[in-house]
Amino acid sequence: MAEKRMRMSAFARREQLVAVGRATFASKGFDGTSVEEIAAHAKISKPVIYEHFGGKEGLYAVIVDREVQALMSALEAALDSHKRPRMILEDSALALLSYIESHTDGFRILVRDAPQNSTSGSYSSLLGDVAIKVEHLLAEQFSHAHMDPKWAPLYAQMLVGLIAQVGQWWLDERRMSKEEVASHVVNLVWNGMRNLRPSPILMTSADEAK
Repeated sequence: MAEKRMRMSAFARREQLVAVGRATFASKGFDGTSVEEIAAHAKISKPVIYEHFGGKEGLYAVIVDREVQALMSALEAALDSHKRPRMILEDSALALLSYIESHTDGFRILVRDAPQNSTSGSYSSLLGDVAIKVEHLLAEQFSHAHMDPKWAPLYAQMLVGLIAQVGQWWLDERRMSKEEVASHVVNLVWNGMRNLRPSPILMTSADEAK
């Protein structure tokens, strides 16, 4: 007789469905993914998905929430006000690119349009939260540089938007390493168009070379 397949615990089943759902949503998007397809990939019946998540929308919301939390945690660690400003910039760019590298499917889901009436977080709302944190850091730096802090929100939006857009580009354009991409982002933001370096490197790379 064939051995009986061990029954998954509720926790293990949920984690399996999250993993299957993440890969499927990343590949086909929310609208292009059906409960039937997720169930087929997970080798279960549809009612199991409804039992654990209430349907496709519930599973999607859990996945998005996890990805938002993972990315936000990485960015918050980078936005440490005790660091030098350039290191905050470097670490923030690297944090986003590292997240994309290790959570590619999750990032694809975040940058897609969310389903209508979705109450889950979104990439745009996450970027808004990050911009607010950056705004406070910039306001402090502006004061030290005798610049009007009222411009900090504008500069925060420009800075966060630039890094976010580069991240979306790098999602499918992987010919450059994340360190190379980050170094060129810092080159533009830190040095400006008039003072671009021909071969930029990150400060961490320079320290390691010593």
